[in-house]
Amino acid sequence: MNDLREDFREILRLVRPGARVLDVGCGEGDLLELLTREKGVDGQGLEIGQEGVSACLAKGLAVVQGDGDRDLDYFPTQAFDYAVLSKTLQQMREPAHVLSELLRIADQAVVSLPNFGHWRVRWALVAKGRMPETRALPEPWWSTPNIHLCTLRDFTELCRELDLRIDACSALSGGKPARPIDPEKPIENWRSESALFLLSHRAAPPRAPAQVDLFGEVAPTDAEPTPKRRARAKAKA
Repeated sequence: MNDLREDFREILRLVRPGARVLDVGCGEGDLLELLTREKGVDGQGLEIGQEGVSACLAKGLAVVQGDGDRDLDYFPTQAFDYAVLSKTLQQMREPAHVLSELLRIADQAVVSLPNFGHWRVRWALVAKGRMPETRALPEPWWSTPNIHLCTLRDFTELCRELDLRIDACSALSGGKPARPIDPEKPIENWRSESALFLLSHRAAPPRAPAQVDLFGEVAPTDAEPTPKRRARAKAKA
């Protein structure tokens, strides 16, 4: 497991054995396969590409073909313990809606994303006047799938607006071991190449029995729909 993606390593440490997990944008199922093998999870993937779906099925994984922007709406409320979105949020057309849906269908969400506020990104813009290409953002601007890049500050502000609680956050840089951070600190917006967030609802009641999160501490609470989300669901109906 030495060549394991660092965000996968953190997610593996986070998820409790036997949990119900939805991996949104699961690709070829590498994370689902890892979680199934190491933690015995009841996993399901959502993947838009036919090649990824075929690869998952070949591995014996449960997967449905669908678009995370639209098809999360069809999943039942609290059908999963964890909803995972690994380095995919910036590719979504409606990131705020996707985050809200993740925490409607799951008790907790694990989201990793590149940080557009990293110092290498800022330096490329200031010194070269060009869109940056870094380890976390390797594609040129004209071929990248990323359409909603953000900084750590942007993301924490969005979580606040959606009434989401950041229970834990770790910085990921260049394949180095993840380190716990406070994403509200300005310095982390400069030095974190990517970040992984553990999210829940602010109004969620305590979980019983207590679980352990990715940093070895007592896990955060379950998530429940907010009044705003319930009103929105009624309006859709």
